[in-house]
Amino acid sequence: MISVGIDVSKGKSTVCILKLYGEIVASPFEVRHTESELKNLIQMIQRLDGEIRIVMEATGIYHLPMLSVLQDQNFFVAVINPFEMKEYASRGLRRVKTDKQDSITIANYGIDNWYRLENHQVSDDVYSELKLLGRQYCHYMELHVKALLELMHMLDYTMPGVKKEFHSWSESNGKDKLSDFVERYWHFDNITAMTKEDFIEDYISWAAEKKYHQNRSKAATLYDLASDGIPTLPANTPSTKMLVLEAVRVLREIDSTLLKIITRMKELAKTLPEYETVRAMGGVGDVLAPKLIAEIGDIRRFHSGKALIAYLIWI
Repeated sequence: MISVGIDVSKGKSTVCILKLYGEIVASPFEVRHTESELKNLIQMIQRLDGEIRIVMEATGIYHLPMLSVLQDQNFFVAVINPFEMKEYASRGLRRVKTDKQDSITIANYGIDNWYRLENHQVSDDVYSELKLLGRQYCHYMELHVKALLELMHMLDYTMPGVKKEFHSWSESNGKDKLSDFVERYWHFDNITAMTKEDFIEDYISWAAEKKYHQNRSKAATLYDLASDGIPTLPANTPSTKMLVLEAVRVLREIDSTLLKIITRMKELAKTLPEYETVRAMGGVGDVLAPKLIAEIGDIRRFHSGKALIAYLIWI
């Protein structure tokens, strides 16, 4: 019974190897995440005599290189939730937190929980990928909000009030009616340069081209809005068109990235056994379901609803 405790950090890890009853096989030592040093670590572990279980704490993306290398060698590798490891560490008398001490704690956890350890499964990699995608989705959503606000700022100069007439980007299908409309017309003067009847026909043609509802009443409302509106930037200045269309372009670039990310998240989530259960929850659609799984992970590891709520409060 040999427990290899690995405290992972960015670019390096601290390793401690223990036997039953705390017998030290190898005192804590540092291993950089390079091919040569990881190869030496693997050879060292392979020389150990006895059943070996490697234990590491999940640390965002930093543990993935070490995990990948060890799994390629068919080692038993248990990846422990940081909250569970923190709870275990808090029971000890020593509260000193160093990489060396943490590696000892992790190795001791392996000994104390030997028969509860679970070998990391390939499906766990799906959760890791989902979590990474989820975090990047949040990042790009922040950029989306900023880009949308910038477009609305420009529209206050050229098409005041038009935003309330359109929905912006849709997570479900990636369409953005506001951006499409602004790209076509971009200034109220371009609308009022036509007669009301001509604009309605032009709007209907545009809606058909973009596969939107061909609503004549909507077109008439937009023409009236343009007629009553007071743009504060002239349409005949080249900078006006450039700034409005650049705001549209930037927003679309971000939205394109968001759509790629959420599409990939949907693909991954649908491969997981709990997807249909999460999808069936009230108010959870095909966009929210992968986001929930990305943040929670394997929901089956929670023995009750209270355990799930406690975890959500903690994160």
